[in-house]
This record gives sequence, structure tokens and C-alpha cells, in this order.
Amino acid sequence: MPGCGNVRPYLPVSRCRGTETRDGGGAVAGFLRAALGFPTVLFSFALLVVAGYWLVVLLGGIGVDAFDGGDGVHAGTAGIPVTAMVSTGIVIAWFVALAGDALIVHRWLRVAVLPAALGAAWVGIRVQRRLAHRLLPPERVPSREHFVGRVCVIRTSRVSADFGQAEVTSDDGSTATVQVRTHEAGLVSGSHALIFDYDADGEFFRVAPFDIALDPHRPAV
Repeated sequence: MPGCGNVRPYLPVSRCRGTETRDGGGAVAGFLRAALGFPTVLFSFALLVVAGYWLVVLLGGIGVDAFDGGDGVHAGTAGIPVTAMVSTGIVIAWFVALAGDALIVHRWLRVAVLPAALGAAWVGIRVQRRLAHRLLPPERVPSREHFVGRVCVIRTSRVSADFGQAEVTSDDGSTATVQVRTHEAGLVSGSHALIFDYDADGEFFRVAPFDIALDPHRPAV
């Protein structure tokens, strides 16, 4: 027939598109199967919690160091918030577990995925700590005895022998709220007092009324 050489064969476009859709759906299904399979599922739920936590942090609903406790929690973290270190470990463990589940074909080899993921997370946290030690300045945490001899500002309506709080400033400019006690009258909110002793048993500072003009740590005007 004339012009038959120019006739292009019919292509079932809808069928091709359907195949692409099924292939894409298969990839998503495979990802979900791996993410919800053992042992990746253990870290998948933890990863959701971590993502939710950092979302709340970005929105200003909570501080980065909200779950940092006392000296025992801060020890050995090189100034890095505990939540950041835990988040790093969870992300690394999740990626290793997901990759292991996707790449390892033999079922008996998948037994090693969980310890490998935990080991990789541990190594990642140690590397993070080493980098922090090298790149970040050492964190100076003032001891309680460091505040003895300093002037504080009373933050409660009154201070008595069994009640009272005050705000004290360290050398680096940071402030801390401490428990204070006194047997003298006249200390109210906004008053200045001198910290002259620390009671280790009661975990509070003993204070006395003080003239702010005599404070040696007061910045010169």
C-alpha cells in the first residue's frame, strides 16, 4: 500500500503506563516490606519517634537538651546533647538494617543484620564523640562550691530557713537557679544576697543580705 512505509506500529500507551505504575508501586511496596521487616522495624518506629522529637524542637516546643539530666547524664558526651547522640545511633542503625535486609539474599545471613546495625550505631556515636572532642571547646560545668562567695538575686517572694530560690551568674555569663536559705529577714524577690556557704546534706546555699555595690564580680560602669 502507498505510504505504508511511513505507518508506525501501534503502541499500547495505556498498557505501558500501567506497567510503569505497577513497577513504581512494586518499588514502594518493596521499601515498605523492608522497613517493616525484622529487624529494621525495630529502628523504623524509633526513627519515627526521633523525627517527631526534632520536629517539635524546630517548632520551638521543646529544647534540644530537654532530656539531659544531671552530671551523670552529661558525663562523656563532650558537650553534645544526649538526644543528638541517640538520634545519630538510631539513624545509622536504621540505614544499616534496611540495607542489610535489601542486599542479603540468604535468610541465614540476615541473622547478622541486627548485631551489625547495633555495632554500626555504636561506632557512629563514638566517631561523633571524637569529632566533638576535637572540634568543640571543652564544656566547663561549674561546681556548686564555685558559687560560694558570689552575689545572687532572689527570685522567690521571700527567703526563709526552709524556702527560697535565687539566680546566680557564673564567670562565663551563664546563670543558674539555686536553692537558698537564710535565718535573716528582709530578702524578697529582686533583693541581692551573698552566698557564703553550701549545705551538702540539704543541697542548698546559705545566703545573707548584701549591698550590690560591694560585689567584686560586678562589671565596672
